[in-house]
Amino acid sequence: MYSYIYKNIITYRKKGLNLSDLEGLTRKLLQKGYSDDKIIKRLIQEYIDFKEISEERAKFLAEAVLEECKKSDISSISDPFIKNLLSINNTDITIGDQGVGCRGAGDFFVHKMISEFSDAGIEAYLSPKSLDDAGAVRLKDFNLIKKIFKKQGENLIIVSKMEGIHSRLSDFPFICGFHVTRAALRDLYVKGAIPISILVDVHLGDDADVGKLFDFMSGITAVCQLSKVPLTAGSTLRIGGDMVIGNRLTGGIGGVGIAGSNLFARRNINPGDRILMTEGAGGGTISTTAIYSGNHEVVKETMNIKFLEACNIILNSEYKNGIHAMCDVTNGGLRGDLYEINYESNCGVTIYEEDIRKLVNTKVLDLLENVGVDYLGVSLDALLIYCSKEVEEKIISDLTKNNINCVEIGYVDDSKEVEMVFEDNKSKKILPKFRESAYTKIKKEIGEETPEKKEMMEKRIEEIASKALEKRKKLVEYIKNFNKN
Repeated sequence: MYSYIYKNIITYRKKGLNLSDLEGLTRKLLQKGYSDDKIIKRLIQEYIDFKEISEERAKFLAEAVLEECKKSDISSISDPFIKNLLSINNTDITIGDQGVGCRGAGDFFVHKMISEFSDAGIEAYLSPKSLDDAGAVRLKDFNLIKKIFKKQGENLIIVSKMEGIHSRLSDFPFICGFHVTRAALRDLYVKGAIPISILVDVHLGDDADVGKLFDFMSGITAVCQLSKVPLTAGSTLRIGGDMVIGNRLTGGIGGVGIAGSNLFARRNINPGDRILMTEGAGGGTISTTAIYSGNHEVVKETMNIKFLEACNIILNSEYKNGIHAMCDVTNGGLRGDLYEINYESNCGVTIYEEDIRKLVNTKVLDLLENVGVDYLGVSLDALLIYCSKEVEEKIISDLTKNNINCVEIGYVDDSKEVEMVFEDNKSKKILPKFRESAYTKIKKEIGEETPEKKEMMEKRIEEIASKALEKRKKLVEYIKNFNKN
């Protein structure tokens, strides 16, 4: 017999107002010993309830979900390091039962526990331990900031970033927290900013174990400790309150940094600039590819902070003025990043595929090739540096001395295109696909290609965006007029 709340959830689902955690549902049914046929049948019904697709199409997708859940099961992992990294120390108390996000005594208790994670080797002026309304840092506590302030004075720039977690790492919260925090710091560093503060926003399903929250925080603060950037504030809520069931985790990391007057912005790139790239072993995307293809051991390759170390070396150097822009090879991969950078800088590039390939971690590259993923279309956690010819050798030398591989992979021209030269000296123009490389079974089922209705979809999106802006305009006018009265 359904409970009152579950009946309401079913009602809201029929109205299209609820979520369906297909992965959480599948894992729960596997735990209960359901047969594959019964699980597939249940998933097909979920797909048909939510999407306007045929039963045949729903079956393909359902089979992909089941396959990924089976391959990502960690029960058979023999490596204790990987098993510990991916497992959760469950409390057997759910987020809902503890009242997390409900702003009562149960919630306050958990937040007091979370505040203990803020102690990661560098103390904030006002940290989560204070249980106050916001966090704070003092610039004088950051040695490198003193140098920038001495040179730049009033020209200091505040740089901010918000990074969402990798949605498929919900069941692996430690590495989920690690990779999203590292990614947020990457985006501050590539603008030439010194990170000074990390902020957390996390939402968990009502049925998630409280231990999932603690693992997530541990992953976050592992990066804080290694990078010496304090965690200062955060928010913890349930997904949909009482109206969504399941154990999903979602959210993101905010970062704040300080930079001098000269940002490493893409608009600073000029024809003739050299393009350097550091080694990459990937982050959340590569971990997801490894886990959901049953190659859990490759996750170990992603657990490093070489990107952050490379940026620290560069920002402490005397030649950083010879660097015009930096970026991380992230969502959409190098194929997408180069296209996007060209658009912003109004330039083109010629790059050499053989040099790029050598910079990809060999175990990661083997994984991608074995599962049929184009390595140029996924995040690699590699650093791209656009610099003048005069400083490139010094950058490469300094990074190499610190055990960070870095080589020149190409140069900037005025072609407005991405020209890639392959091993046989044949070259071709590279364009991004509609989606990033399909790196899991379910993504392969959905595909990477441009939808037939692309133009219609874009037109409709533009129309609705205009309506949203009009709504904003009316609200602003209403509030201004209200205040006058």
